Amino acid sequence: METNVFRQNRISTLTSTTHYNLIKHPPSIVSVLRKPSNHDITEETAKSVYKDNWFDLIAINHLSKTVQAATGLRNNKSGYESLVEAATMAKQKFNAIQQQEVTIQALDKLFPQFVFALIKKQPLPPKFTREFFALITTMFFTWLLGPSEVRESEINGRIERNAVYIKKCRFLEETNCVGMCVNMCKLPTQSFIKNTLGMPVNMVPNFDDMSCEMIFGQDPPASIDDPSLKQPCYKQCKVYRSHGADCL
Repeated sequence: METNVFRQNRISTLTSTTHYNLIKHPPSIVSVLRKPSNHDITEETAKSVYKDNWFDLIAINHLSKTVQAATGLRNNKSGYESLVEAATMAKQKFNAIQQQEVTIQALDKLFPQFVFALIKKQPLPPKFTREFFALITTMFFTWLLGPSEVRESEINGRIERNAVYIKKCRFLEETNCVGMCVNMCKLPTQSFIKNTLGMPVNMVPNFDDMSCEMIFGQDPPASIDDPSLKQPCYKQCKVYRSHGADCL
């Protein structure tokens, strides 16, 4: 089974047309109070509750199914709970490198391949491309990441609107696990965007308030210098009872 999980060939054709509808309408959210996950936070924080519309549910279900197909591990849950369960099962089954590869395979199947081919065939000016990717992220991925906004960042000595600020990452909040954030979101997403679209991106999660910043056009730090890879996990991590850096 694991041989099939990590095969290098990628599926190049997706017949579903739901990719084009990846969340035209961002989900509405309300908040409830809960005890914080991070052991360094003492005050109560608001947990987001999403009211996903049918576009959101199509996208969430599709990503969950691609993760399940990549791992070979199925679950019967629905909605975002199914995606979290699929990621949790992968975390428990595979090591860090394998988790990243599974996520890359799932991302590769999430989008129609002709989109990548078109971007590579007709490259746009770098500044426009960086700002375009930032805008697209805020418009079409609220269902996965939560509400976000485009912000300015300095690159090559100039100020551009090439950064995305995610106010409270939905995936991190739902999984409550630093290791899953790093190995099933941050690192594979950085690699996928760089290798598929030719665009470096640096994802900078804030594990205190669960926000995150994506800076398009900025290379991420080396692993030895990346503070995200040295972060101990939350006390209420759902995957491990030992909450040290080995959760990564």
